[in-house]
Amino acid sequence: MNIIFAGTPEFARTALEQLLAAGFRVPLVLSQPDRPAGRGMKLQASPVKQLALERGIAVAQPRGLRLDGKYPDDAAAARQAIEAAQADAMVVAAYGLILPRWVLDAPRLGCLNIHASLLPRWRGAAPIHRAIEAGDAQTGVTIMQMDEGLDTGDMLLREALPIRPDDTTARLHDRLAALGGRLIVEALELAACGGLRAERQPEAGVTYAHKIDKAEAAIDWSLPAATIERRVRAFDPFPGASTTLGGETIKLWAAQLADGAGAPGTVLEAGEAGIVVACGERALRLTSLQRAGGKRLPAADFLRGFPIARGQRLGAAT
Repeated sequence: MNIIFAGTPEFARTALEQLLAAGFRVPLVLSQPDRPAGRGMKLQASPVKQLALERGIAVAQPRGLRLDGKYPDDAAAARQAIEAAQADAMVVAAYGLILPRWVLDAPRLGCLNIHASLLPRWRGAAPIHRAIEAGDAQTGVTIMQMDEGLDTGDMLLREALPIRPDDTTARLHDRLAALGGRLIVEALELAACGGLRAERQPEAGVTYAHKIDKAEAAIDWSLPAATIERRVRAFDPFPGASTTLGGETIKLWAAQLADGAGAPGTVLEAGEAGIVVACGERALRLTSLQRAGGKRLPAADFLRGFPIARGQRLGAAT
């Protein structure tokens, strides 16, 4: 079976690796254009493009796919490449471009999307982050037949995965990526023998996982400690939960619920076991922190270089 693969980040690379390992032919990969990255801000190929080049697969990087859009020449070149590939299906995983109708209709079996949630919950750009932030007990992967809506297509395969109490987005991402790779292989194998069955998404239970904004990183200490603790995990590795003290921004990478009360943001305790901060309900013990330009450190090591005393107020204006 000939497969076109469209994806950009590490989540998608995992799926492409599993498709290649399963023996699917991938004559063409679509990925986002190279972006500046790192301290030198040099152009860097996406994880998917890097893998494709390692395997000798042709790569197209259109800035847009709409023939009547901002980049018609890119779209026209992409169309030529897609038609030349004569694909049975296109697999899409965290690609980053909206697919117009001509793309959806190009492969014989259409376009199959690997979505990191149990649809219809958490349609949209950041399903892993939002599931942790909301305190969901489980998430999963849905293989979906793509249509022109935002994650509204028919469900083809669906498998749940528990969210562990200590899961960060980074940890959960890796398990979901592996699950997505396995499920897309299974879906294509079923499609090859006519055994894939589509199910419409229910209208009840629809939620949207809006893109994470850097402005969300700043912690509001008036929120309950449980809400803040989930947000710390949800925003690891991006954008990283943060607070301020003495005009300096501090990233918060790990925290535990603790007993204590006081004005929100007030430091109740600071020592080897962590920094206990009063919240709107209960308190939070910060156990891993980072100064701007520094490394993530356990609280005890952080305090040696950045002393914090009981009674100081995090996030307060100075």
